[in-house]
Amino acid sequence: MSIGISIDHIGAATGGDRGGPAQPLLTVNRLVKHFDLKKSFIETLIGGGKVVRAVDGVDFRIMKGETLGVVGESGCGKSTTARLLMHLIAPSAGEIVFDGETVGSPALPLREYRRQVQMVFQDSYSSLNPRLTIQDSIAFGPQVHGVPKIESISRARDLLARVGLEPRRFAGRYPHELSGGQRQRVNIARALASKPRLVILDEAVSALDKSVEAQVLNLLMDLKDEFGLTYLFISHDLHVVRYISDRVMVMYLGKVAETGPAEAVFEQPLHPYTRALLSSMPSMDPDHRTEEAALVGDPPNPIDPPPGCRFHTRCPQAEAICARTVPSLEATDGRETACLIHEPGSGHSRADAVIYAA
Repeated sequence: MSIGISIDHIGAATGGDRGGPAQPLLTVNRLVKHFDLKKSFIETLIGGGKVVRAVDGVDFRIMKGETLGVVGESGCGKSTTARLLMHLIAPSAGEIVFDGETVGSPALPLREYRRQVQMVFQDSYSSLNPRLTIQDSIAFGPQVHGVPKIESISRARDLLARVGLEPRRFAGRYPHELSGGQRQRVNIARALASKPRLVILDEAVSALDKSVEAQVLNLLMDLKDEFGLTYLFISHDLHVVRYISDRVMVMYLGKVAETGPAEAVFEQPLHPYTRALLSSMPSMDPDHRTEEAALVGDPPNPIDPPPGCRFHTRCPQAEAICARTVPSLEATDGRETACLIHEPGSGHSRADAVIYAA
């Protein structure tokens, strides 16, 4: 006998696909988040004071049905961007458009947006309420959005089975009775319980053993195909990002450095920072091992970032113009990069010598 109700169309929104398959599911325009530092008495009186520029004017889009991987060094703004998208923290500026509607507008209130966008966090244990059973944790979200308790529990048991946890064995257990991999499966089931269209995965597999990580990754890919989901996948593991992503976005110091199809970015990176980042990937081939660090030093302080291109203080191809001019995110052949070398007429000596691959 089948357990629970049918959720074959879990990825479909209540209002359907408003913009058609060609329209991006999520569009982010000039997203900014500055955190105020503690102000002195004088700064409080006259205003001003320094801020941490965690996210400083980010633009990107996520197409329907794709997986966008987000990579970058620690502190580049990946997780802050994810929390801004979920409205767990309020943005300082910028606009988030979901399927053609501005988030927070009368057409798409925050409550409905959050039903359609869910998040899986890195720490599988602290993400779950230790006082709730696994079944109740998964059923809680749908109940908040008005689904009757009996239907919510039925949906929770069905999802447990979908993620490989037998409901009769696991539904009544508590988080401390499960392994890390099992808890992350529960978090995935909980994210799917509200029938979202977009799932944000913030380092969702980084705390798992490699064998368990592979199982969870394969589960995520199966669920994506089964439910028609769209993923935003954040990770520091470049091998995992390459495996699961359709497109990749590289962030550096609160800004987007490069975006493009995953294989194109990994095989032919355009931005110097992307090349340095990819050179850190360990290789099993002794003839292709990195003997010198491609990138030296720590990223600049986000409280006082360098002028011009933020990467110029560590870039081996930097010139004087890089310290004066902020590069724009140039689009060419389905790829985008914020580098003066790839910006015609920028004044960089190599700008006119760039040839893009077809």
